[in-house]
Amino acid sequence: MASIKIGPVSLNVSVQGDADAPPLILAHPLGARLEVWNALAPALAQKFRLIRFDARGHGASSVPAGPYTLADLGGDVVALMDGLEVTRAHFLGLSMGGVIGQWLMIFAPDRLNKLVLANTAAHFPDPAGWNARIRAVRATGMAALAPAIVTRWLSDDFRVARPEAADQIEDMLRESDPRGYAACCAAMRDADLRDAIRSAPPRPALVIVGNADASAPPERGAALAASLPDARLVTLKAAHLSCVEAETAFLSAVMAFLG
Repeated sequence: MASIKIGPVSLNVSVQGDADAPPLILAHPLGARLEVWNALAPALAQKFRLIRFDARGHGASSVPAGPYTLADLGGDVVALMDGLEVTRAHFLGLSMGGVIGQWLMIFAPDRLNKLVLANTAAHFPDPAGWNARIRAVRATGMAALAPAIVTRWLSDDFRVARPEAADQIEDMLRESDPRGYAACCAAMRDADLRDAIRSAPPRPALVIVGNADASAPPERGAALAASLPDARLVTLKAAHLSCVEAETAFLSAVMAFLG
């Protein structure tokens, strides 16, 4: 792990793999941190220069005053690439990480090779719901929200079969900084890329959806894939956190796509 200073923000970063391998950046969902990719990291690091980071407000990264915008979160990735002297990279983002990937497609397409956009959408509706979540986390912290989030992130079957994995995810959510979480909720609430993504310069994209995803329903992922000129769609048997629940199938799809 290393800390990289980006203006007023310090990002916690993990870099693995051969320095001469193609760079691959992983961006985690809201409320998680870079460890959410731990199970996939060893295999990915064999093929890529694997760059994982905690988004601002998350994990061991700094928590500047919010609210944040999608431009803040996407700009952090561009600045991180500059700091690591990475001109272009593959990008894999899940949920909030996938929204960041879409922002990069629109505003920094020259920094991208291929993208994997998992369990995400160009727009997450219901601003009232986001505002209620912001108020709740500010009032009571993450402990009250974490159990309900886990039931949306992981299916009932998975939580019964792999309780230790579900507990790890819940612990990660409980440990998330409520200030950073609320600030990123605001970025997600205000993000609407449905029109802009249609005119983004084409980049090869893989859109992954979970058939039981209530947070980013598969029809929204399908709509995202349909709006991109060079995208393929893969459906996995999973809820929202498909990189954990459908780990083997997720890794296989990513590896096949990135080559």
